[in-house]
Amino acid sequence: MSALHSAITSITQNIPSFLRQPAEALIGEQCYDILVYNFDITHVDCLKYALSKGLGLGIVVGGGIVKIPQILKIVGSGSARGLSLSAYILETASYAINLAYASRNRFPFSTYGENFFLTIQNVIITLLILFFSTPRGAILTSKQSSGGNLSKVITGLVITLVTGVVLWSENLCPPGMLALLQAATLPLSLISKAPQILSNHKHKSTGNLSAFAVFNALLGCLARLFTTQQEVDDPLIFWGFAGAAVLNAVLALQMIAYWKNPGGIENDLLKSNIRRHSAEEKGTASHTSPEKIFSNDTGVGKRWARKVD
Repeated sequence: MSALHSAITSITQNIPSFLRQPAEALIGEQCYDILVYNFDITHVDCLKYALSKGLGLGIVVGGGIVKIPQILKIVGSGSARGLSLSAYILETASYAINLAYASRNRFPFSTYGENFFLTIQNVIITLLILFFSTPRGAILTSKQSSGGNLSKVITGLVITLVTGVVLWSENLCPPGMLALLQAATLPLSLISKAPQILSNHKHKSTGNLSAFAVFNALLGCLARLFTTQQEVDDPLIFWGFAGAAVLNAVLALQMIAYWKNPGGIENDLLKSNIRRHSAEEKGTASHTSPEKIFSNDTGVGKRWARKVD
């Protein structure tokens, strides 16, 4: 065993500086010396810390791409069908508050960095939902629809910018108020998932909801429970991730349960259109005069009239 250890340390003690320095920056010089330089993998505290840092880095990198498939799916289909606007507004607000709270308290970036990317991606998705939305029952031309929706997008963008200025301003949002907002993210996070869960249950379909985004969000929340406990130990943040993990698990189960029924909402709309057209046909038939019934292209009405004469 000592010969194997000596062989390994002969490699780890001669790692080039361009590889050693990033590793030291990630896990600290002390844990680097213990785990890598001296190859002592029995040091539990450094193992937990290194694992936490590694997971945190992976989550941050994953957070930079996790919602991109959802964005591409909306743009590609030209529809935000199945996505709840209220759910994304609440979720985006929760992400933004978490981001402001962590950055202003100067927590390690590896413990919250994904919130930076998730907030930006959620803002884009929310604006896309606004752009592709149409009023229920309204029949608009493409020009009217895009013009009206563009004003909604601009309004949403202005609200986003103003909210960001307020959250990052110590004068407009003092630390005490920010702490209260952070505490409010726990129920906010729970509420934000409710509209999407209820919509999926109602239509027995997840619509254009991205499975990649849902399952990665679940894995990210589970990993964040570990990294938060190891590096931050803030109960407000920990329980926020715990609640989000539970509801992301519900969404993941719905993705599995409704996987073979992607068109639930289209089916509802089709049934609604069939009922409406049926009602219109019945109404047309009931208002048709006897003269129109007998004066058709076949000439039956005329022949019947001649027989009477």
